[in-house]
Amino acid sequence: MITSLDQLDLSKHYTYADYITWQFQDRVELIRGLITKMSPAPMRIHQEISTNIVADVHHFLATKPCKVYAAPFDVRLGA
Repeated sequence: MITSLDQLDLSKHYTYADYITWQFQDRVELIRGLITKMSPAPMRIHQEISTNIVADVHHFLATKPCKVYAAPFDVRLGA
């Protein structure tokens, strides 16, 4: 079981199946099989700008069959 980012070889390619088994707190992205460490929590001004953008997009899409999410969550995109 992978419980620390230090247990992984950052030059190795991993799969989504690998990613979902990792049990550590570090925020990472898996892009084309490579691990990219994500930055820590954003600054307040970033959050304010992000909230304003999300509010505008939400208002624009209110009558459309789309959803807007402000918080990060896992997304798996096809090749």
